[in-house]
Formats: sequence, C-alpha cells, structure tokens
Amino acid sequence: MTIELLYGRGTLSIPTPPGCVPTIIRKEPMPVLSDPAAAVTDALTRPVGVPPLADLARGKRSACILICDVTRPVPNRLFLAPLIRTLLDAGVPREGVTVLVATGLHRANEGDELAEVVGDPWVLGAVRVVSHDATVDADHVLLGRTPARGTVVRLDRRLVDAELRIATGLVEPHFMAGWSGGRKVIAPGVAHAETITTFHNSAFMGHPRAANCVLAGNPLHEEQLAIMEMLGGALALNTVIDDDRRLAFVNFGAIVESHLQAVEFARRYAQVRVGRRFRTVVTSAAGHPLDKTYYQTVKAMVGPLDILEAGGDLIVVSSCSEGLGSKHYVEAQRRLVDLGRDGFASSIQDKGRADIDEWQTQMQLRPMRVGRVRLYTDGLGDLDSALTGVERVTDVAAAVAESMAHHRDAQVAFVPEGPYVVPVYSR
Repeated sequence: MTIELLYGRGTLSIPTPPGCVPTIIRKEPMPVLSDPAAAVTDALTRPVGVPPLADLARGKRSACILICDVTRPVPNRLFLAPLIRTLLDAGVPREGVTVLVATGLHRANEGDELAEVVGDPWVLGAVRVVSHDATVDADHVLLGRTPARGTVVRLDRRLVDAELRIATGLVEPHFMAGWSGGRKVIAPGVAHAETITTFHNSAFMGHPRAANCVLAGNPLHEEQLAIMEMLGGALALNTVIDDDRRLAFVNFGAIVESHLQAVEFARRYAQVRVGRRFRTVVTSAAGHPLDKTYYQTVKAMVGPLDILEAGGDLIVVSSCSEGLGSKHYVEAQRRLVDLGRDGFASSIQDKGRADIDEWQTQMQLRPMRVGRVRLYTDGLGDLDSALTGVERVTDVAAAVAESMAHHRDAQVAFVPEGPYVVPVYSR
C-alpha cells in the first residue's frame, strides 16, 4: 500500500513497510460548492448580522480589505474582485480602496509572490495593494490596552481610519488561536510588533487553552475579541476549503458572528475522532504554501499530539523549500539547541514580550515533551537541519519500519493533510 502525504506542490509517496497496519486519518468529504461565484455573490447580498455590502458601502469614501499572506492558501481569486466591484459600484472611490496583506510579523509579499497571493490581475491593477509592516511605528494607531490583561493595542492606521473594514481569510484549525480567520486577520495580522510580541509571550503560549480548535477560555482568542471591541468592529468574509483546495463554505458579515458560523462548519470536518493512540504517527506540514519553511512545520508537530502515545515517534514530512524561516526564528532555534528543551523554556518564562518568532520554538516544546520528533525534508542543508532540534530522516518508509520494530507495534497512524486535520482521541 502506498500513502500520499501533502508535500510541496504535490505529494510524497510513502510505501507502507511489510506488516504495517495503517490507519489513515482524513476529513469526511466536504460538500463542495458547485458554483463558487454564485456563493460569493449570495454571501455579499445576504450577510450575517449586517445589511448587504452594497448598502453598507453607499456614501463611504474609504475601505480597507485585509487578505492573508502567502502562508495561507486562501482562495482570494474567487472573492476579491466581486468584493471590490461591489464597493466601486456602490460609490466608494477607487483611490479609497486599499487591499492590505496581513503579514503580522512575517515578511512582505512582493512581485510574483504578491500576484500569487492576490490571484487576480484585475485586482492588482484596479486598487492599491500593499503589505503591512509591523515594525513601522508611524503606520499604527494606539487604541489603548485590553481591559483584562493590559495588552497594548496598536493597529495599522489604514485599517483603523477606513470607513469600511473588511477582513478576509481561511477558517482552519490554528494551534495557538484555536481557529484561523476572522479576528486573527486583524490581530496579529495588521497589529504592531509590540502588540504581537505581547500576546505571543510565554504565558499566552503556555496556556493549556491556547490550542487547536479551542476558543472558550483561549487567552489569545479573548484578547482578539477585546481588540475587536476597541476597534469598533469590522466585517469579515470567511472561507473553508476541502483537501483539494476547493471552496466548501463562504459567508460574509459582522466579524465575530460570521467567523463563529464558519468555525462551526469547519469543526464538523477538521476534528476527527480516533479510537486509540499510536506509538507511530506520520503526518505532513500540509504542502504548499504552508510547508515552505520549518517555522510553519511546527504546526504539523502539534496537530496530532492527542493521538500520539507518550514516548512514541512523530514523523513529519515538509519540503521547507525556503529554509528555516526568519532570522529571528533561526536565532530562537539556535537557543533551543544550545540551551536544551528545559533551558529554553526557563529562559523565556518571565518575559512580558516575546522575541520575534520565538513563540514557534516554544510551541515545538510540546511535541518534544511527548515523544521523539523526526523530520523528512529535502529543503534543509546540514547546518539548518541541526537547528531544527529534531532528528532528520532520509527515508520515511524506513523510519516507519524502525519505529514499528522499536515499539513492537505494527499500528501506524497517517495524517496526509497535516495540521488541517486535528485528530482527537476518543474511546
């Protein structure tokens, strides 16, 4: 039997070793929308909790549309043009419309990469499309501090000052914020570095409710909701896609209400109940664009932890075609390797603001505390591989066979879609 795991722009074929008893963990098939264009139009004309977009846009002079960066496979090509045309037809001046790439603290998307993100040449020619930069103080407006935890809130002024604020994105499991999309596209998407590094500090990241598919009691989600209130609200266009990246769900409306509706749809498919735990789990980093860096690969390590037996082997495949990630992340990984797992955890536990990207290294501690993490990639050289802090394997099938023999257990779980699927242990 051969199992295909998402890898780069294609798949990686894994022949199961002799004697292997595989359990393949996938979503139930989603009811893909037969006419995506009509579904987008319907969403804009029959939104959640607000009047139709055309009515909201009349008399407005400015609009800021947030889109996710290149790390998310959002189907922007399906909805950006109808969204913008609705605004223009309602009288919003072309020069008043800005599409802002919500990069958070990731690098800017430019050139061919920006064209890939937007997915529609007409959009690039019709309105201004720019990337957020969290480090430019003058580009941000101070809104105050969140009431419960005192997080300083600074957001991109192009969003704050716009008469219409629209966040767009993909709703999928997120290993810190519970679910992506909606409020997350605003914070951290277009927040200042001070805001981002505060609610990504060790206390937030170490909270047991800062986890995949969890909203209730999740401190990141609670801060994001507080930021929405401080902003004065926003609109959102939410999408859910199936494992072939086809549109399965789209809605539009008030940001909190519409996002929760999308979450409830996605939850029915993304969370998969599994009746046992495994000593060998094989997963992917979800392929392009998520597996372009090792930074994003950490999500794949956290996703299946609920079904990994303590002391078991977690084997992850990721192309890492762009290497480890940012220079800040490389430095955090270097500290992990130098200090060790516990030493790194101790070094960050009292910091009010995290160093940029070190939160991803902190999240890697979770799988490292459960079992042995092993990585297959053809995108990292020896020096970068040493900084992953995990064991490198060159043959996935051989690694599976070795794990089976070591644990004397032929049962192996395979999660081909990686962090887009969250297995949940249930007797």
